[in-house]
Amino acid sequence: MATTATAGETKPQVSSPQAKAAPQVQVAAPSRREFLYYIWGASMALLLGETAAGIIWFALPRFKAGTFGGVFNFAPERVPAMGSAPLNVPEGRFWVANPEQGLVILYGVCTHLGCLPKWVDVNNRFECPCHGSKFELDGLYIEGPAPRSLDRFKTTITFTDGTTATTNGDGDPIPLEGRTIAAISIDTGARVKRNGKV
Repeated sequence: MATTATAGETKPQVSSPQAKAAPQVQVAAPSRREFLYYIWGASMALLLGETAAGIIWFALPRFKAGTFGGVFNFAPERVPAMGSAPLNVPEGRFWVANPEQGLVILYGVCTHLGCLPKWVDVNNRFECPCHGSKFELDGLYIEGPAPRSLDRFKTTITFTDGTTATTNGDGDPIPLEGRTIAAISIDTGARVKRNGKV
């Protein structure tokens, strides 16, 4: 009972279920030790990332205009009259004084131990309530334990004729010389310290 197949005949092919299925890759679940390695690695990466972000955020402060440490655009009409009591600007931590020598912006902190000196109209001077240091209208030292005169902020004044004047390295008052002020820019991030009690 032999069967012969001729060239024209084809046998039907029966496909088996194993022949059609693609080979599957078996991945073993991580062991407990591997799982802990992954968790510790992710924790350390997160900790280092947070630390780096904190250091960068601290080292590169961002001061906005109009806040202490930034630049204040001060309105010229708020400048006190020559020789009158200075104007306190608490949001900038400074006093605007206009002595006979010119306009000066004084840091509102005593150079002794960081107290806040106040202007005393009766005595016509700044007096520190903590240890009694006294300063003139232009911030120069009079008496007391303070090691130097009041610190100043770098200031740029633009006049209506287009000229500008900037605080010098000693922080001396900027002479106005009868010119009309168009704009005043006070950089509270650039403090000028006077040497000694002058």
